Amino acid sequence: MGEFLSMGGYGWYVWMSYGACAVAIAAEFVALRARRRRALDDAQASGVDAEPLRAGAAR
Repeated sequence: MGEFLSMGGYGWYVWMSYGACAVAIAAEFVALRARRRRALDDAQASGVDAEPLRAGAAR
């Protein structure tokens, strides 16, 4: 198991790159949710019925 984790001496770089990628994906997910919520709020403020769109998010 230790041999797998060390990846021939490059484990630090490999696992840090996996970690950086995971953080970037999580940040994009959070930003996407915020952008969607903001877009729905803007649509509702402009008079568009956004409730069917909000209900779609709960599914």
